[in-house]
Amino acid sequence: MAAAEEPAKRRTGSSRPTGRRPAGEPRHRPSKGPAWAMRTAAEQLTELLGRAPDSVSALKPTKDGWEADVEVLELERVPDTTSVMATYRVSLDKEGDLVAYERTRRYTRGQIDRLG
Repeated sequence: MAAAEEPAKRRTGSSRPTGRRPAGEPRHRPSKGPAWAMRTAAEQLTELLGRAPDSVSALKPTKDGWEADVEVLELERVPDTTSVMATYRVSLDKEGDLVAYERTRRYTRGQIDRLG
C-alpha cells in the first residue's frame, strides 16, 4: 500500500506589508511622484469626509505641491446611474499634507459632460 500524501501546507501569514500603519505612527512617504500624490489626496479627503473616493480624475503639480480633483459618491441611489457624485479639488503641500479642499461640482453618476 502506498504512503498517504501529506496535505499541502497553508501559508498563514504574508511577508508583504498591509498598507496599514499603527496609530500615532507618521505616514510613510516613499516617493513624492504622481501616484503618491493621488493616494495621499484620496486618503486625506477620506479622513475629512468620512467617504471613500471613487476616483481621482485630475492631478497636476503646482509650485507649492499638488492639486487633485477627486470624485466622491455623496448619495447612493438605485439605479446606480442616479447616484449623486461630487468633485472635490484637493491641494497638497510638498510634504503631502492637505492644505485646502473645496467641492467644485455635484452631478448624477450617469451624467456626461457636454462640450459647448
